[in-house]
Amino acid sequence: HVQLVEFGGGSGPAGGSLRLSCVVSGNVGSNYCVGWFRQAPGKEREGVSAINTAGGPTYYVDSVQGRFTITQDNSKNTVYLQMNSLKPEDTGTYFCAAGTVCRGPYMLYDYAYNSWGQGTQVTVS
Repeated sequence: HVQLVEFGGGSGPAGGSLRLSCVVSGNVGSNYCVGWFRQAPGKEREGVSAINTAGGPTYYVDSVQGRFTITQDNSKNTVYLQMNSLKPEDTGTYFCAAGTVCRGPYMLYDYAYNSWGQGTQVTVS
């Protein structure tokens, strides 16, 4: 059983920064990918960024490219999402997810994941 807990959500002004953390625990294995997703009110959930904890390129949706950075600390089983130059359209509930089907840009799709956190709210005004 895999558990994910997100930290770091909150409110901030446009142009500001926030850092989200996703702590992964349980029987996740040594090779897995983690994705960050977000869902704004009235909109579908979208993939924001993803990383393979075994290494390799990271992936971003076009709307956050150059502003968000995904990183990992394997010693802490934690994946971070550094969000800079925030925009009001970044507002939403952010979820992290873990899975073992880590196939390149497909990691930005929710069907790649089978374990999800409960989400953390990000509000940009």
